[in-house]
Amino acid sequence: MPIEILMPALSPTMTEGNLVKWHKKEGDTVKAGETIAEIETDKATMEVEAVDEGRIGKILVPEGSEQVKVNQIIALLLEEGEDASTLKKVEPKPVSEEKVQPVPIPQESKPELKVVQPTISSSSSRVMATPLARRIASDAQLNLNAIPGSGPHGRIIKADVEQALAQGATAPLSSTSALLSGYEPGYEVIFPSNMRKIIAKRLIEAKQTIPHFYVAIDCEIDALLQVRKEINSGAEAAYKLSVNDFIIKASALALKKVPEANASWIDDQIYQYKSADVAVAVAIEGGLITPVVRQAETKGLIEISTEMKDLASRAREGKLKPAEFQGGTFSLSNMGMYGVKDFSAIINPPQGCILAIGAGEERPIVKEGSIIIATMMTCTLSVDHRVVDGAVGAKYLKAFKELIENPVRMIL
Repeated sequence: MPIEILMPALSPTMTEGNLVKWHKKEGDTVKAGETIAEIETDKATMEVEAVDEGRIGKILVPEGSEQVKVNQIIALLLEEGEDASTLKKVEPKPVSEEKVQPVPIPQESKPELKVVQPTISSSSSRVMATPLARRIASDAQLNLNAIPGSGPHGRIIKADVEQALAQGATAPLSSTSALLSGYEPGYEVIFPSNMRKIIAKRLIEAKQTIPHFYVAIDCEIDALLQVRKEINSGAEAAYKLSVNDFIIKASALALKKVPEANASWIDDQIYQYKSADVAVAVAIEGGLITPVVRQAETKGLIEISTEMKDLASRAREGKLKPAEFQGGTFSLSNMGMYGVKDFSAIINPPQGCILAIGAGEERPIVKEGSIIIATMMTCTLSVDHRVVDGAVGAKYLKAFKELIENPVRMIL
């Protein structure tokens, strides 16, 4: 019997994805480990490798298909010596048309669309349109009959519906928009990406299920800035350490000193981790992602800097592998580069803590009875109270502060 190639689950939160590209065509020979397709998830676009060897007998889900369910059969693989006639014996399980039918990818040079004002309609079933275009139009309560299609044979695609909405199409008030009073100024309805939907779901989960509390501390960073300057000046452009590199290292070393803070609450049990795998929030188009610096407590500042630059770059390009952004034990979110003085971050489940870093700024402080100017940085620890008590949170911040204010301890 042919081997079923299934839509893989490339992340814990993935329930469906877009099949962006096939690297093999029907009749091609496939070896285990070869890249056969590219899948777009809520986090990134990733390559899928073949598990078995054989020959592509039939591709069931063409490239460009959107919202393909996890574990849906996307292709059939014939084993060595197996005849193509056996393909007829495989009957793929029926799935919703909206989830499987391919959505043509709009070309860069699309025909110019006419300005239209779509009207409300209860049914658009007789119009040629992709499943995704139908869903968007249905959500916005638009009549597909009034929208010209730019797809093959005049088929309405996602871009056509979005173009119509951008040109002023609006939907009436409904039960889903009951909060609108009717007196608001003009507005635009934005359809969130898969990533934004997952972010929204996880943030709701975090705030509703995790009992947050917050502990803040001020760290003087003048010594750190001086050490960083001296290291970078002697590097001869071979590398350039950032303040964030020191913060990653300090957070990891502090976790080794206070291992109770390096923990998660999972299924009514506490998982205390043996290494500090620090997840660092990186802003990307449409949301954020948290690439992980594994065993950060064992790595030097230069290694952390090099690794973090690579992870952040590939995160913005959507090229991270699942193993590079899953499974962190502790998170960092640094908004200092935006001039934010301090803030409280939302915990990234199932982790027990996230450390929010504010901007370094000159402030007057009292030291040995005198008022001096020092560069201070406010750090706020968000804590899952099921895992970490207040005393442990305070102990962790104390260890972190000692490292930040004595950066030589991170180098030795």
